[in-house]
Amino acid sequence: MHQDIKKILVSQEQIEQKCKELGEIISRDYEGKKLVVIGLLKGCIPFMSDLVKHITIPIHLDYMSVSSYHGTTASSGNVRVNKDLDMSIQGYDVLIAEDIIDTGQTLKKVMEMLSVKGAKSIKVVTLLDKPEGRLIDFKPDYVGFVIPKEFVVGYGLDYNEYYRNLPYIGVLKEEVYSK
Repeated sequence: MHQDIKKILVSQEQIEQKCKELGEIISRDYEGKKLVVIGLLKGCIPFMSDLVKHITIPIHLDYMSVSSYHGTTASSGNVRVNKDLDMSIQGYDVLIAEDIIDTGQTLKKVMEMLSVKGAKSIKVVTLLDKPEGRLIDFKPDYVGFVIPKEFVVGYGLDYNEYYRNLPYIGVLKEEVYSK
């Protein structure tokens, strides 16, 4: 797997430090509130797992599975819900944990769905923000790292379900996905 990586953008150590920082900020911002952290599967798993270890207030966890890439390197804009929430979020403050925000289209649709379900508030924490890829006006509330418009994998991010288990964020060599 490592041989398919052109360069490392964010190291394992940088990710660990950023999760600690974000956890401290989120803990302070949501003190005294009913918070549910919702992860968007599958990419969120490493980030959400490390992030919530640093959130020091009581929280609920839930997951949704949505897809918009469908085996390509670009979002189709067509969002499909594969798994919905298990709990009611009526009256909860919701924090969506996302691995990366690129076009913003998927997240906008997920936020609309959660709003209809009665969330008190909805904010977004993302490990990676790729604003150059935005197709809509969207700014996440909590950002780990701003990255350039390159196709990245690792730490939950995949290409055709591979590379999720890399401990860092790397740029995938173009010849790997242009075959």
